[in-house]
Amino acid sequence: MSATASSPSDTVRASVGHLLTRAFSLPCSTAALAFTQLVQPTSRFQLALDALLPLLDSSTELAQRILVSFILYSLYTPHPVTINPFKSALFVAYVKEREKAVSIANEGGVSPNEQFVWVLWKILKGDGGDIGPYSPSTLSRCPLPPKLRAINLVLDEHLYNDIDDFTTYSYFQKPSLPTNPPTPVARIAPSPISFEEDRKNERLIYAMKLLLAARDRVLTLSEQRTLLPVLADLATTNIITSLDLTPIIAHNPIIAHPLLVSLLVNPDPENNNPRPFLDILPFLPPTLPTFDLYGRLLRDQTRVTVQGYSTVADLVLMEVLGRFIHECINWLDRAEKEERSDDRHAKGVQTLCRFYHNLIKLSIVDPTSDADSTEMAHFSLRNSRFEEANVLYRVIATSRF
Repeated sequence: MSATASSPSDTVRASVGHLLTRAFSLPCSTAALAFTQLVQPTSRFQLALDALLPLLDSSTELAQRILVSFILYSLYTPHPVTINPFKSALFVAYVKEREKAVSIANEGGVSPNEQFVWVLWKILKGDGGDIGPYSPSTLSRCPLPPKLRAINLVLDEHLYNDIDDFTTYSYFQKPSLPTNPPTPVARIAPSPISFEEDRKNERLIYAMKLLLAARDRVLTLSEQRTLLPVLADLATTNIITSLDLTPIIAHNPIIAHPLLVSLLVNPDPENNNPRPFLDILPFLPPTLPTFDLYGRLLRDQTRVTVQGYSTVADLVLMEVLGRFIHECINWLDRAEKEERSDDRHAKGVQTLCRFYHNLIKLSIVDPTSDADSTEMAHFSLRNSRFEEANVLYRVIATSRF
C-alpha cells in the first residue's frame, strides 16, 4: 500500500514552517521574498492568517516574531501600512508588548522585548523598509539607545485602532474569552520623538551594525566616516565587550582608538569598566595596528574620570604600557623558539624596537630609569643582530653612562 501523499497546501505550509525557523540569519527582506516565492498570491492572505499571525502573540523566540511581523508588513508594500489588512493585529501586538516593556522599565529593568517593540513601531510608522537589510537575529540582539526604548515609542492610535476584523483580532484574545468583542485600546499620547531624532536614532542603529562588522573586516572609508562621529554614543550602550576589542584593533585601528577612548572616559562601575578594557590591552599581539593604537593612546590628552589619573595617556602609561612591553617580549621569545618559516619574530623585534625608540624620543619613557627600560635593554641586546635592536640598545646604554 502506497503512502498517502501530502497535499500541495501541506507541502507549502511545511516549507513556510521551515522558513520561519531557519531564516533568522537572513535579511528580513530576503526572508519575506522567500515567503512570497513559496506561496501563491491567492493563498498568501489565508496562510499568513493561519501560520504567521498566531506567532505574533506566542512565546516563540524574539527573532521569529520579528520575522513574522516584517513578512506581514511586506506582503502589502508598497501600499501604505494604514491599508494593510494586518495593521490592526500588528498594532494590538505593539500595544501589548509596549505595555509589558514600560511596566518593566518603570520598575528599573529592561524588558527582553524592547527590540520587538521598536520593530513594530517602525513598521506601523511606515518605515518598515528601513529594517529590511537586517536579519531578525541581529535586530533581536542589537542594544537600543535610551531614546528608542519602548517608553518613548508612541503612536497615534487613530491611525491604527480600527479593529473591525474579528478574525485577526481574535488571535490576541485570551482563550477563555473567545467570543468577547475586542477591548478598546487605551488612548496614547503623541510620540515625543521628532523626525530629526528619529533619523538620528536610525543612524545610531546603523552605526551599531557597522561596529559589530568591524570585528570581522576592514570598514570602508565611507563606513568609517559614518561610524566615527557616533562612537561616543555607542560606548554607552554596552554593545562592545572587552573580547571584541582585539579583532576591532586588528582590522580597524583607526576606529579602535576613539572607541577605546570613549570607553575609558565613560566608566561604568556597575560593570567594573573600564578595567576589562584596560586588562585586554597588554595582551595584544606586537603588530603594526597594535603599536599604532598605543602610539595614539599614549599621546591622547582626553580627560578621564578614573580616580588617580588625569588623562587617557596617563592612564595607559601607568596601568598598561609596562605590562604590554613585557608581554610583547614573551610573545616574540615564543615565536623565536617555534622557529616557524614566517618572519613573525624578525618583524616583531624590529617593530617593537622602533616603537620603544619613538617612546624615548617623545619622552614618554625614561631610558635612564631601571623600572622603565631594563627589560627592553636586555631584549634589544639579545636581538642586536637586528639593526633596530642594536640602535635601541646603544641609545639606552649611552643614556646611562
